[in-house]
Amino acid sequence: MNANTILDQFKQASIVLKIIVINTLIFLAVYLGSFFFKLSPSSFVSWLVLPTPFVDIILQPWSIISYAFLHAGFWHLFWNMYLLHWFGTYVLNLFTAKRFLTIYLLGAICGGLLYILSYNLFPVFNNINSNLMGASAAVLAIVIFIATYTPNTIVRVFMFKVKLWQIGLAMVLLDLFQLPSSGNAGGLIAHMGGALFGYVYAKQLTKGNDIGIWFESLIDSVINLFKPRHKKPFKKVHRTKQATGKQSKKKPSNEYQAKIDGILDKIGKSGYDSLTKAEKDFLFKAGKND
Repeated sequence: MNANTILDQFKQASIVLKIIVINTLIFLAVYLGSFFFKLSPSSFVSWLVLPTPFVDIILQPWSIISYAFLHAGFWHLFWNMYLLHWFGTYVLNLFTAKRFLTIYLLGAICGGLLYILSYNLFPVFNNINSNLMGASAAVLAIVIFIATYTPNTIVRVFMFKVKLWQIGLAMVLLDLFQLPSSGNAGGLIAHMGGALFGYVYAKQLTKGNDIGIWFESLIDSVINLFKPRHKKPFKKVHRTKQATGKQSKKKPSNEYQAKIDGILDKIGKSGYDSLTKAEKDFLFKAGKND
């Protein structure tokens, strides 16, 4: 298998798998780099982790996102990527890759912001120098988003069948109970920031308000910066009469939209698994055309 084949497979992979691969490669790069340069992993990535002093944040503003692609150890990476793959698949069954990336990145940003504010506002964190790393806030945003959007979807956990909302609630409560006694209070607070964003985003989306649409436009703008621009030769164009019976783009009919709404209502009441194969295929195609 040559490099071009691997690159082609990466391009064709889902956004969930791409993020897992990127996180894993960064993890390997950090630990191998720290080994060869005789540095501790924390010092090797000191310019990528999220600090708490505002002065440091101003000097490295990219850390509000870069911290979410770093991990403190193998199991930290493993559990985050496991949950991301599990719940991210449910999100991709209903939404586009761009929306998934929006939830993931904005979840990381909200988690980072709550972490920064907590360390600068609450007396319990006075005189504590801390840095944040890990994808947990972004992953929890994905978990709580889909658990809020399709709460009654049933999944199997070991030998038990549970609903997504039960898993989401259990994860949030577990973090809250650990907060006072944990040595990772800052990380748990970041988890809550991601979870809160995922909850609000899903709730607003069910009301027809897409609060992440501006970020999707930002993603498009960034992607366009890296797209090669090919100059096209000048062509003389003659104007012709446009056919009156044709339109450049068809708008979805009321019947089409009503069918989508009906399927989404069914998911909200009975879960994604209650859909027929035809309904799943229809929703998948509709999501890709979104």
